Amino acid sequence: MAKRIILQSPDPILFKKCRPVEVFDERLHTLLDDMRETLEDADGAGLAAPQVAVLKRVCIVSTEDGFYELINPEIKSASGEQTGVEGCLSVKGKYGTVTRADKITVNALDRYGKKKKYKVEGFTARAFQHEIDHLDGVLYTSKCTDLQDE
Repeated sequence: MAKRIILQSPDPILFKKCRPVEVFDERLHTLLDDMRETLEDADGAGLAAPQVAVLKRVCIVSTEDGFYELINPEIKSASGEQTGVEGCLSVKGKYGTVTRADKITVNALDRYGKKKKYKVEGFTARAFQHEIDHLDGVLYTSKCTDLQDE
């Protein structure tokens, strides 16, 4: 495993839509392992592949509910509403208030290509949505109402 450099906004890679993963091999496993080490070192809640300069639909989330590897994730349903403060490892020194769905169902694949279905809520749902946005080239700063300095 190796730590990777986390890109910072306004790096253009962060604003590009990612391609689906089609090959589930050792390169993907290395990417996931490197992303986990990078996330743990940065003390964050989630990390998406474009944040480490890889334009693939891969993200990871680590919350009190568990550790999740999401490959080609799709939000299938969303309900409720929550508003809370978010930050981002690619937007250092800033935070802002974002409204998101409170409960979501996500279909994804694991590192071996096996189908997974996640029903999450609260902070974990917020983290999933934040990371999936990255895969579409969207940063939370475009959704927040009050971007502020830390």
